[in-house]
Amino acid sequence: MSLECGSGWETRTDGRLVDTLRGRMVMDESQWVPEREGTVSTKLLQKAGAAPFMPVGIAGFAMVAAYGLYRLKARGKMKMSVHLIHMRVAAQACVVGAITLGATYTMYKDHLLKPAADRAQK
Repeated sequence: MSLECGSGWETRTDGRLVDTLRGRMVMDESQWVPEREGTVSTKLLQKAGAAPFMPVGIAGFAMVAAYGLYRLKARGKMKMSVHLIHMRVAAQACVVGAITLGATYTMYKDHLLKPAADRAQK
């Protein structure tokens, strides 16, 4: 058996991992397949499908951050800390605005559109 430096795991000669802290066997890492394999972009697309205003918040945050970096040299006599506080507040406003729009859209969809569809079915 080879011991991996204090991690609490041992790799046996047959390729199995043993959790020495809990005393249980773990299957070979090469046989393990995750439930859903995906890249960051596919996870972002799945999240955007579930919450459509999340990408809007991310884009707003990125735009405010880019504008803040662009305006960094032209801030005049304004202190750096004040400039950074203004940019942070603007970025947070974009994200909170996107969350508010998303919540409003979800409430509209759930409470106003569904009852109309239920009345049409009756």
